[in-house]
Amino acid sequence: MAQFTVTGEVDPFLHVSLQQGEKIYCESNAMVMMEDTLDLKGKMGGFGQALMRSFANGESLFQQHIEAVRGAGDCLLSPVLMGGMQILDVGTNSYCLSDGAFVAAEANVSLVSKMEKLSVQGVLMSMFGQAGGFFYSQASGFGKLVVSGMGSLFTLDVEPNKDIIIDNAHVVAWDSQLQHKVSLSTGQDTGLVNRLVNSVTSGEGVVLRFSGKGKVVICSRNKENFVKWIASSVGSGSHSNSSGFNFNFGAGNGS
Repeated sequence: MAQFTVTGEVDPFLHVSLQQGEKIYCESNAMVMMEDTLDLKGKMGGFGQALMRSFANGESLFQQHIEAVRGAGDCLLSPVLMGGMQILDVGTNSYCLSDGAFVAAEANVSLVSKMEKLSVQGVLMSMFGQAGGFFYSQASGFGKLVVSGMGSLFTLDVEPNKDIIIDNAHVVAWDSQLQHKVSLSTGQDTGLVNRLVNSVTSGEGVVLRFSGKGKVVICSRNKENFVKWIASSVGSGSHSNSSGFNFNFGAGNGS
């Protein structure tokens, strides 16, 4: 079996060791370095699934497939965004992945993209640009699976009769045996309008409610908020944070 090791403290690499004949697949552009005993090919993995991945996550239609053809070899992979990675064992347990969380997996692990059934509440959330939580991937088979999230990763244990509510942007992966429900807010309001108003005014957005028994992997940073912060900083030309430091973008040196 392929050996996966997360190496490095900040923005780590995924180090993969392959024996001759072993294969893995990873997200497009994940490969950083590989030895010349390995071959890399781009494969779509089914047009329908590739199209759903692209629509849901903005990912490439193609994935990278790496095989040890001319002998044993190593490679280094990295996720798109800075942050931690976690290695999961698929077999006895299967997992669901949030959109954009997939990094790499052994060849015997399969991923199927899925979409939540949209209720009236779901349609309204889509209108407000809150698409997170509607698309996810289901992992099955046998082998190692690697996921990533922005910032640090932490694993939560969900126990029966103790539901956990998590902002959807911080959910990385969860046990498929857990029940999960997409909601507009953490509140207990029964009215759709009340939940919608509370979501907009509180900035709470979409949350996922997990129940049952199992684990949920979460990340410390919200990538959507980070991208918005970068865009606003670049758009304004400069940005001053709470510490008083000024960040200037595109400013020339005056003389």
